[in-house]
Amino acid sequence: MGASGGSILGTKDGLGRLLRPRSIAVVGGGAWCASVLANCRDFDGPVWWVHPIRGDVARVEDLPGVPDAVFLGVNREATVEAVNVLSAMGAGGAVCFASGFSEAVAELADGGDMQAALLAAAGEMPILGPNCYGLLNYLDGVGLWPDQHGGVPVERGVAIVAQSSNIALNITMQARGLPIAYVVTLGNQASRGVSDVIAELAADPRVSAIGLYLEGIDDLERFVSVARAVEVPIVALKVGRSAQAQAGAVSHTASLVGSSAGASALFARLGIGEVESLPVLLETLKLLHCTGGLAGSRVVSASCSGGEASLMADLGARLGVTFPALEQGQSDGLRAALGPKVALANPLDYHTYIWADVQAMTATYSAMMAGDVDMGLLVLDFPRGDRCDVEAWTPAIEALEAAVVASDAPMGLVSSLPEALPEDVAHRLIAQGIVPFSGMAEALAAIAVVGTMARDDSARPLVPGSYSGVPVVWGEGRSKAALAAYGVAVPPGDGAGPFVVKATGLAHKTEAGGVMLNVAACDLAQAKVALGGAVLVEEMITDAVVEVLVAVVRDPAHGFVLTLGAGGVDTELWRDTVQLLVPSTAAEIDAALSRLAIAPKLVGWRGAPGVNREGLVALVQSVQDFAQAHADALWEVEINPVLCTPTRAVAVDALVRMAED
Repeated sequence: MGASGGSILGTKDGLGRLLRPRSIAVVGGGAWCASVLANCRDFDGPVWWVHPIRGDVARVEDLPGVPDAVFLGVNREATVEAVNVLSAMGAGGAVCFASGFSEAVAELADGGDMQAALLAAAGEMPILGPNCYGLLNYLDGVGLWPDQHGGVPVERGVAIVAQSSNIALNITMQARGLPIAYVVTLGNQASRGVSDVIAELAADPRVSAIGLYLEGIDDLERFVSVARAVEVPIVALKVGRSAQAQAGAVSHTASLVGSSAGASALFARLGIGEVESLPVLLETLKLLHCTGGLAGSRVVSASCSGGEASLMADLGARLGVTFPALEQGQSDGLRAALGPKVALANPLDYHTYIWADVQAMTATYSAMMAGDVDMGLLVLDFPRGDRCDVEAWTPAIEALEAAVVASDAPMGLVSSLPEALPEDVAHRLIAQGIVPFSGMAEALAAIAVVGTMARDDSARPLVPGSYSGVPVVWGEGRSKAALAAYGVAVPPGDGAGPFVVKATGLAHKTEAGGVMLNVAACDLAQAKVALGGAVLVEEMITDAVVEVLVAVVRDPAHGFVLTLGAGGVDTELWRDTVQLLVPSTAAEIDAALSRLAIAPKLVGWRGAPGVNREGLVALVQSVQDFAQAHADALWEVEINPVLCTPTRAVAVDALVRMAED
């Protein structure tokens, strides 16, 4: 855990007083503020209500002390006035509930001006919002929250940071047993954004993991610094696409790479787990809360049903979870516990011969865990408590609790349906360090995510610099000359031929009929006339094995995205690409190439020769060198295709878009 008060983590900007206050003020009346007062009833400290008629004091200026945290439930004009007073008196921070600021500029022409006025009034005092619900601190009884919520006090738990107050509210209503320590909403992020909140929450040792619901990243440089400094695991659900990442793009890559690809590459580099739904976000946080993380996604699973075992196997294959074959020690232990009638496999259907026999079930679950696995799972659905007797399921829980004590790897219980795992059972399991998974697909998706969360501390992502010019597309000749200066191999324009002759000034020459192939030296003059003017003459590469796309695109929200994929005129058709962040190492580039569908062609397919892999990787690294040298102004660079032969990798078409004054 990073030390509190440091340059990256901690309370340097006062968020600690706002998130963990010792005194609270609530400004305003109506149902919203009444809810805040009710939500602070368990707070162990003074709570002052500011209201001219019904409050403890009539005005903010009349407060008997300086509050650490303030909820402002008044209109936007009154909010700015109150913030000005609070900042002057040294308050710890405020939640600004009011709307009508920068989020409403389409409806209110002065929305931006009002937000600027709010920031000027706040000065160094941090605020959450405006236009947000605020925060819930279930550790300390703090409820600066103008609505109902579904949380309960905890001593340790996960933190939720959301750019949507309604999504955050929905998460508090979960009945999955997830212990929630904090819920923080961000609104407009006028003063403090997601990076600042993560830094503060990560400095609290009672926080086991942090879950993010993101529509965008506030400050890329700050976000990278914070994510690299924290030791608390982070999981993100990213929604939306940045129009900036694709605006005006003219390359093939721009039709394949959007903000989502940039976000995924950034999260992978920073070791942040990425999920695609709220249920998987909650199950992943539950897994991290109980285990802290997994070394991988090798799983052993047991159930008393062949149908459940088959579902687990099918879902695991789709979601990236591996069920390794049973080792001899596992098989011996399971045979001793189950007898000769059970077919041993992973996932295992152990039948019902030992149902209600705690000793035999404990031996079975313990034998499962005797192999080289990252996690063990027991599939078990509970009957409805309002209509059925659940006591017969108690032996299975007791056996699982006994088995986990002796296990080197973590264990979990998985219900095939989310509603088939009662909340009280989930709480009991978490107390024993057992992960209570609600739903098979959600459980396996969570394991797959956590099993691949590995932060790369060796290379800081390249952050795009600012530029004042207009992006301009360079011609192919200029683009190739610039790239060649950084080591990118391009076809020579001399020799005996044959040659390729290309018309200049076209982004997609093949589609426009601007390319002539296999031109002999004696026919060059005629070819130039046929293409109508300025042309580019180059050696024709005749021994290419495969065409590859190599590109770097500026994504202002996430960095520079490196794309590798199947190249040529059918790039968009095949959509066979992988994305990394710049800079990536030679080993990362090589591994990414192996994930492509065209990877077999790179090593040699059906008797064809393989390509010069080292030459291809070196070309990609040269493109990265070019991008890093021009990070202030570069918008995109694409080489499509790179012709890969058994002896070399050659950039035969290139496009650079660079900002110019």
